[in-house]
Amino acid sequence: MKVICENRQARHEYFIIDSYEAGISLDGGEVKSIRLGNVNLNDSFCSISNGSIFIKNMHISVYDKSGAYNIREAKRDRRLLLHKNEIRKLFQKSSEKGFTVVPLKLYFKDALIKVEVGLCKGKHTYDKKQSLMEKDIQRALDREIKGAR
Repeated sequence: MKVICENRQARHEYFIIDSYEAGISLDGGEVKSIRLGNVNLNDSFCSISNGSIFIKNMHISVYDKSGAYNIREAKRDRRLLLHKNEIRKLFQKSSEKGFTVVPLKLYFKDALIKVEVGLCKGKHTYDKKQSLMEKDIQRALDREIKGAR
């Protein structure tokens, strides 16, 4: 599994309750652009409508060697491929207050491009400060252990 892109901001902004692996419906030029690493997950989110789940605001640069007929928008909505029961679970949980569905990372699984989608609950500012403080303490402990050797 080779990670193409990761949404680190989502891990800072949300508590990840559950995560799902989803396929993504892409165009040929988009796949080539993703293979070159021209993709960005920042500010992207997922919405569920009519029994389908779509990823919105994900930026995939237009492949420069594609023909003029094959050019699409860089931030168009892309359909995610999940089982119906998984979509139903995500819809029920995301309709509750404070929950949302966010793409966490984009990666290759064999020859396929997959998206890790997370069911998330928003953090308050004091939660963010607490997690940063814990990270700093852990980093200091790791330095001490490394220095003691």
